[in-house]
Amino acid sequence: MVEGGITLRFSTKYPKNILQLSSTESTLRETQRDMYVLSLKPEEFKTSIDDAVNLKKIEIWKAGSFKNMKYVASTYDMNYNQISDSNLAEGRKIVTFSHILKYDSFPLAEILVELLRMGQEEMKSPVEIEFSINMDVPLGQERVFNILQIRPIVESSSRGTINWDDVDETKSLVYAESALGLGLIEEVSDIIYVRPENFDSINTQKIAEELDILNTKMKNRSENYVLIGPGRWGSSDPWLGIPVKWSQISEARVIVESGLENFRVGPSQGTHFFQNLTSFGVGYMTISPFLGDGIYDVSKLNGMEAVEETEFIRHVKFERPLYIFIDGRHSKGIIVEQ
Repeated sequence: MVEGGITLRFSTKYPKNILQLSSTESTLRETQRDMYVLSLKPEEFKTSIDDAVNLKKIEIWKAGSFKNMKYVASTYDMNYNQISDSNLAEGRKIVTFSHILKYDSFPLAEILVELLRMGQEEMKSPVEIEFSINMDVPLGQERVFNILQIRPIVESSSRGTINWDDVDETKSLVYAESALGLGLIEEVSDIIYVRPENFDSINTQKIAEELDILNTKMKNRSENYVLIGPGRWGSSDPWLGIPVKWSQISEARVIVESGLENFRVGPSQGTHFFQNLTSFGVGYMTISPFLGDGIYDVSKLNGMEAVEETEFIRHVKFERPLYIFIDGRHSKGIIVEQ
């Protein structure tokens, strides 16, 4: 979940009404395919500062024999094209959490509603929480809900206002009608973007490595930039986007996720990576120009002399700072050459 993979999303107020499970087709298409497991074999343990080194990524179907899968898994019956809320039936396993969310084998939604309410009251702002549940307890004992982390969702005051009726978005370098941000972003003259004509999801790891080098150079010069690229920034799944760590693009002041005709992926909202954007005051915009959603004048950028150019990335610099305004209240954002 925190790395932007395919996960189940539900409303704590209406846990039985899950959009992803509204039809057999959407259930098969939009539910979790992989999971992370921790081996309990002592001989497989590795000592490392990387907290994920001992995790293994496996496909859901390989976990069908795990005893606690009965609480989270349903089964797809290919013969009848239907989903059975049982892990015991033969067929493809689907992560639906039906026994918990639908049949209340554990009052997860009720607990979350109360914790979110208490957290908001005490912190005076909406909160996000991380938690774990231990369902594997001796017979007769209560299952255990653990809060791992709770933190406020940062909301900063807006910097400036804009009258969108007076804005001619056709003259923009980037214009989005799906954006989050804090108003006017100043003193940014650089744009680093992934070259659309060279993009292939098979090369996303290489792109992340190139970005790391460019970001370090920008950091050494104490300069910020606008970052534009396809798919989900920060995704751990290289087929969904570019798997950068936050430190690899730390100098970006605005991050734009731009869909391509042959690469359509949902935005990265809800991930830890996305939480960093709001916490550090980084603007966020998502566009799909090929669908008429937003504007991206990549031809203008391609026509400029590059400060630096790699196999997959171009870095261009404008003579004057760009006009960048992101209006989170109206979900609009714009970047214009001045």
